[in-house]
Amino acid sequence: MTDKIQKTDAEWREELTSEQYAVLRKAATERPFTGEYVHEKTQGTYHCAACGQALFSSDTKFDSGSGWPSFWDVIQEGSVELKPDYSHGMNRTEVVCSRCGGHLGHLFDDGPRDKTGQRYCINSVALELKPATGE
Repeated sequence: MTDKIQKTDAEWREELTSEQYAVLRKAATERPFTGEYVHEKTQGTYHCAACGQALFSSDTKFDSGSGWPSFWDVIQEGSVELKPDYSHGMNRTEVVCSRCGGHLGHLFDDGPRDKTGQRYCINSVALELKPATGE
């Protein structure tokens, strides 16, 4: 992993769109089935929209029916951090980028049982897909 990125709130506001800022810096959630990557099938790597760190591979993406892009594993151990989240009267596990601390979404244990059994439920606006290049 690369060094942590630390920026002021003003710097994040300037660099991110209002939607990205709301999700990545203020832990908002985009409405289900509205995100750019919900039904995306392109092969490639999903990166943090705030700092560019690689987070998920399209090889681990699956259709969970939840309304958000879902992955059964991270691209590399340590690319995300997991934190307890008790907001909104719920007991959940928040997923944040380990490099910039950006809120990505939440982790649930209802993913594919033949894989990890996990579902990383991630906001599209927190991601940037870099398509695979043909070799």
